[in-house]
Amino acid sequence: MRRAWASSVRLVAAHPVLSIVIFFAILPFMVPYRSLATQVLVYGLFALGFNLLYGYTGILSFGHAAYWGLGAYGTGIALAKLGVKSLWLAMLIGLLCAVIAGAIVGSFCLRRRGIYFAMLTLAFAQVFYFAAFHLADLTGGDDGLRGIPRLPLGLFGLEISLSRPIAFHYFALAWAALAVAGLRRILDSPFGAVLTAIRENSDRATACGYDVARIKLLSFVFSALIAGLAGSLDALRLTIVPVEALYWATSGQAVIMTLLGGGGTFFGPFVGAATFLVLEDRLGLFLESWPLVVGLIFMAFVLFLPRGIWGTFLARLPRGSADLDQQGRAVPGDGSAPLESDAASRWRSARDC
Repeated sequence: MRRAWASSVRLVAAHPVLSIVIFFAILPFMVPYRSLATQVLVYGLFALGFNLLYGYTGILSFGHAAYWGLGAYGTGIALAKLGVKSLWLAMLIGLLCAVIAGAIVGSFCLRRRGIYFAMLTLAFAQVFYFAAFHLADLTGGDDGLRGIPRLPLGLFGLEISLSRPIAFHYFALAWAALAVAGLRRILDSPFGAVLTAIRENSDRATACGYDVARIKLLSFVFSALIAGLAGSLDALRLTIVPVEALYWATSGQAVIMTLLGGGGTFFGPFVGAATFLVLEDRLGLFLESWPLVVGLIFMAFVLFLPRGIWGTFLARLPRGSADLDQQGRAVPGDGSAPLESDAASRWRSARDC
């Protein structure tokens, strides 16, 4: 039984895009209501963007709500205030808002390291929050941005309605699959190998000749892009953008989800999002103080399962013909031939130079 479970985990980790598509394709029929499956998907995508920066680059941000919120507000304002009639164009505006903000904020914050960097990201996120709070004519202020129409999806001359929850779920799943495939390609590339080298030892990566500052900024922008995509999808899902989308507590949710699932793992953010949101949904039915229970569970994970749920699964796989690292790539087992990717080999060269 344990060997079969280990084989299943290896199979899932070896085919991330296909596994995520299959899992989220059937998830709406496994949860109490279908919108919960879409919420898990969107928040998992948000945590995935945060994980690129934290888990793979080794940089802790407390301000990722800024890019989630800007993606949501950019799409929502385009549809509700500017009268944009194209869903694709509205989402593009949201993504551009997140990417531009990520490039600007990253260029300032990355001049500092550690806790100073984390606090700077938090400060910038709060600047965006208070700006949205006071620009009520544009953002709706404390009431949030309301009246976002859910336009039909125009595709090859056809119009597909997204008004049904299941239709919107598969629309969001298509975007998530593209984001996951793109992220997988990045992590398997030489660029991804350098990110890992920076996470392990940025000074040594600099000594090897890599432009660490530029690579960190690119990672920051890619992370903001994925978070902005998640925010844009959430605005379309809810047809409203609450001002709390930019608040520091939203950034904290991304951190909690990532650590619950496993930072530096490919599936960890989705596992953490599912755990957090299902606990919130179920505990909220019986307890008014459900955040206290979730907080205690989070503390227990940090103390006793620091790798997170998915990271612990990978770490406890029995030694066999092909083990997996935390990214889900095959590595040599006992007596097996090397199965490292080219990117991993490049990282080892960078680490040992």
